[in-house]
Amino acid sequence: SNRALFSIFTHNYARRARYLWFILAAIALIIGYNVYGRFVEKIFGPNPKKETPAHTLKDGVDYVAMPKWKLWLIQLLNIAGVGPVFGPILGALYGPTALLWVVFGTIFAGAVHDYFSGMMSVRYGGANVPEIVRYTLGTKARNFMRFFATLLLLLVGVVFATAPAGLLTKLCAGHFDGVLNFWVWITIIFAYYFLATIIPIDKIIGRIYPVFGALLIIMAVGVTLGLFFNMPDSFYSWADFTSNPHPNNLPIWPLVFITIACGALSGFHSTQSPLMARCLENESEGRMVFYGAMVAEGFIGLVWVTVGMTFYPDAQALLADIKAGGPGNVVYTSCISLMGTFGGILAILGVIILPITSGDTAFRAARLTIAEAIKLPQVKPAKRLLIAIPVFVIGIVLSQVDFNIIWRYFGWSNQTLSAIMLWSASAYLYRKDKLHWVTSIPATFITAISVSYILYEPNMGFGIDIDVSNIVGAVSGLVCLFLLLKFGKKPIAGDPESETADNK
Repeated sequence: SNRALFSIFTHNYARRARYLWFILAAIALIIGYNVYGRFVEKIFGPNPKKETPAHTLKDGVDYVAMPKWKLWLIQLLNIAGVGPVFGPILGALYGPTALLWVVFGTIFAGAVHDYFSGMMSVRYGGANVPEIVRYTLGTKARNFMRFFATLLLLLVGVVFATAPAGLLTKLCAGHFDGVLNFWVWITIIFAYYFLATIIPIDKIIGRIYPVFGALLIIMAVGVTLGLFFNMPDSFYSWADFTSNPHPNNLPIWPLVFITIACGALSGFHSTQSPLMARCLENESEGRMVFYGAMVAEGFIGLVWVTVGMTFYPDAQALLADIKAGGPGNVVYTSCISLMGTFGGILAILGVIILPITSGDTAFRAARLTIAEAIKLPQVKPAKRLLIAIPVFVIGIVLSQVDFNIIWRYFGWSNQTLSAIMLWSASAYLYRKDKLHWVTSIPATFITAISVSYILYEPNMGFGIDIDVSNIVGAVSGLVCLFLLLKFGKKPIAGDPESETADNK
């Protein structure tokens, strides 16, 4: 009898104590920002007295100084697309490994990646990621990155148009059937993207994002409170560190690290950081704007990976809801249930806004990347249209491709880009005799993941045995690290940082 009572007590205590995992994870993100974020900032060495591109290159279109609170909010909305919602929902199928990746990936990889991509852009005059790579890894790497980054931005723009269009269609079902269908919403979203791409950054993005930010905060806080009030005993109900709960028994390594990109580590962010680097008033604001925005996105990822392992009784139930209507179906079902109809609609609108406020800047960044490559100034509207129109034609064509196919290519290319950006930051630090391990360790890790995934993936990759793929991936990461240590000190011609005495 005593053993039975003790068993019941410990079982109930363990079940209720699991909500502490969420609290500890959130605290870890806060500590990461204030402790490790300061450590990373100190390694980079921001110079508060150095004029930023927002002042030296002010043009009233892309180089426009804005206050740091607004930059933080815009950066968050730029980077936090559908990825930190859909990715963690899909990642929850792998169990608590997803939770650990969101927290530790954000602190030690994603936020570091975002900080260096933003601050290196500041130092290089607001340069886009291909030019940053050119200054650190050379011209050949720059040419590859121009194509790769533009392709990723187009994929992002398409993914972040079709996903919210699907959610808006579901939200209007039964009320405006036949009027506000999927294709109408796609047209409206692309029309907004087009305007946001060509109009000066402070005219649309700088004005309406604070409103969008309010909905985003309602979504994150509302869903969190809904879990705590409605499901305190169900937190991580099927979280087991000793097994892989995925119903299809898909391997945790490397799939969970590809599935959850935004929300932990995302190369897409390196294409967005230069947008805010051109608006930063002072280098000392970089930690809040770049590192801090990624930590906030990590919290959003934490919320949705928690929904997956809490709102559903097991991985099979979660997968069934995903199959019924994609991750968007999980968003719709859980928000309405946890927050009621009105609160649920506000939360869903917050989730819809995330991809829309990343899709618009994805196309904007694509325009700027192409303009930089062909050396076409973007001050005059006609020259912005010259690039924007063909870019959007390609985007509309890609939107006809199956979403699942686009998502797979997006996931792999996203993490591959993050690896290249981290190697670029590592070369930047190594050449200056600074502690490069803060970037080279996560660069080695994600390189191994990306190589392993493309070798293993049966549909878009080579379909090689998982064990062989993981070995080759690990070796590839270590080879890249060796190359950095062997050749990383070699100066790159034209690097403005190495050519100015005050920055040597």
